[in-house]
Amino acid sequence: MPQPEKNTLFIKQLAAKLGFDYCGIAKAELLSDDAKRLESWLNKGMHGSMQYMENHFDMRIDPRKLVPDAKSVITLLLNYLPEQEQKITSPKIAKYAFGNDYHQVIREKLKSFLEEIKLAVGEVNGRGFVDSAPVLERSWAQKTGLGWIGKNGNLINKQSGSFFFIATLIVDLELEYENAYTKDYCGTCTKCIDNCPTEAILPDKVVDGSKCISYFTIELKDALIPDGMKGKFDKWMFGCDVCQDVCPWNRFAKTTNEIKFTPIPAILNFTNNDWEELTEENFKLIFKNSPLKRSKFSGIKRNLTFIKRNN
Repeated sequence: MPQPEKNTLFIKQLAAKLGFDYCGIAKAELLSDDAKRLESWLNKGMHGSMQYMENHFDMRIDPRKLVPDAKSVITLLLNYLPEQEQKITSPKIAKYAFGNDYHQVIREKLKSFLEEIKLAVGEVNGRGFVDSAPVLERSWAQKTGLGWIGKNGNLINKQSGSFFFIATLIVDLELEYENAYTKDYCGTCTKCIDNCPTEAILPDKVVDGSKCISYFTIELKDALIPDGMKGKFDKWMFGCDVCQDVCPWNRFAKTTNEIKFTPIPAILNFTNNDWEELTEENFKLIFKNSPLKRSKFSGIKRNLTFIKRNN
């Protein structure tokens, strides 16, 4: 068996061993088409106050700028769909934030992944990324054959839907490469567009990030939510799942096997009063390992006030 094929088989098996649901591999190269789309999106101001999206443009579109002599981009999907649901009357939290912070969980897996590759193959230069560096994860997921980009901007896997975290491992190791996913199974369906509470999903697979509920409740720092959004949040306090919940492909979604994504009890059980009476001290204690800490206590309180007054 040729070495690239042998190493590819090992990496696929290792991905499954570490709990990842899917693994795809593509050749590290310039994403020229994505560069044009990203530039247009930024020029239209659809990133709102997320100025970091403007940084390191060259690195976002070329993995060889992130890892010298990079040859392969390994894309990994990790299912996060919880089995349990929140109380119907409680402020809503996006499902990805029910359990422990995925950054911490996946970084540990990527660290182990790279260490085991080095043990098996020899000296390999590589870096792992999970939603915290200039990497176009969804584009690479499509290039590695794991699914297509839906009208809601999410990666959709035909067998399992879209409730996945995407992780990327860039290495200077030559491997066997998948064919890019070229089919689009959204068809004429427009459920995500029709149901988006703030009309953030535009035609041609463009999402205006500056109008997304996730942007307002998480990314918008130290500022009031615009009055124009009054009455549109439908009790979403942290993030939003509407475009995924209405997607027909998520009828195939299965619940996660990752124990660290087990919902924090407070997220499932807190009532409106519990959230109202929550102190900063208890917030830091209860949600110390939660993605909710990204909004900070002040952000959560701001969001609660907004949805209480305007829904």
